[in-house]
Amino acid sequence: MRPVVTASDLEKIAPGGELGIASDTLITPLARDEAVRRNITLRVIRDSSDRPIPGVVQSPIKYGKPGEDDRGRKLVAIAADHGGVELKEALKIHLEDWDYAVVDFGTRGAESVDYPDFAAAVAEAVACGRAWRGVAIDSAGIGSCIAANKIPGARAALCYDRATARNSREHNDANILTLGAKLIAPETAREILAVWLATPFGGGRHAKRVDKIIALETKYCGPKK
Repeated sequence: MRPVVTASDLEKIAPGGELGIASDTLITPLARDEAVRRNITLRVIRDSSDRPIPGVVQSPIKYGKPGEDDRGRKLVAIAADHGGVELKEALKIHLEDWDYAVVDFGTRGAESVDYPDFAAAVAEAVACGRAWRGVAIDSAGIGSCIAANKIPGARAALCYDRATARNSREHNDANILTLGAKLIAPETAREILAVWLATPFGGGRHAKRVDKIIALETKYCGPKK
């Protein structure tokens, strides 16, 4: 049986503290909300073979308000599978140069891993309010987009140029960007990311349509708690 973390399990953790969890732990929505409210980090620990597992936070972050670090910088969650790890490392440098706080959920090397694990880690961070935006990368970007969009509250968009990046934000209020590392050049990826981060949601007629997307999610997945 998979372990479960509930809100009551967090009562013994001091605000700003940390709880180590196994890679297959189920975290209830109330527990996620409580962790955000009390600034508790749920950190995935290594498995019994001492190998890094999906979800490990590589760079400790001191959190401030939801979606920010303690310095008030907007927090971007990023992750990639083995096909996107080089692009991830390059984009992390740009994000830090642009004064964003970055949480890297892995992977670290070229060993084959499964993209849904990493896309889900990013999507969960965004959906629970831990991160302001998220970026998930694999070879084509399609699988990460599909996986991320299974997480309630995530609106992931696969973008391949500046126009799609702008549209995904302005029209769809996308909160996760997915990229195909084998299909676009690193410089193109940098431009896409810059436009995507800088473009505000257009609101107006687009808000009604995004509300309908959220209504579909509620209809088939239940209300977000």
